[in-house]
Amino acid sequence: MLALTTWTGGLLVATGVIAYIASGAVSVTALIPAFVGVLLLIAALIGRRSDQARKVAMHAALVIALLAALGALRNVFGLGDVFAGTAERPAAVITSTIMFVLLVAYLIAGVRSFVKARAAR
Repeated sequence: MLALTTWTGGLLVATGVIAYIASGAVSVTALIPAFVGVLLLIAALIGRRSDQARKVAMHAALVIALLAALGALRNVFGLGDVFAGTAERPAAVITSTIMFVLLVAYLIAGVRSFVKARAAR
């Protein structure tokens, strides 16, 4: 789970930085995926300290991922407008959709990991 958290955090940081550069560095909101990614990377670093720290850090990382995915969901609903060519901020919708997909995949893997760990006890 630590490796997945690190990869997901890194992908989100890359997504945010690319979106920021692609948008002409006009809006800091393009960096929102990067901010979420940094929080996940911090959780992964904390989780490497000990077994108890790992448990708490991975739970915190999943809560962060859930809240960020819910926050991105509003823009994801605008994906139809992007395809229709009527979206007001298509780059924001695409970036939010990428973040949403990454975080939902992370959440599914995290919940599976927790269920598997509980069953192993």
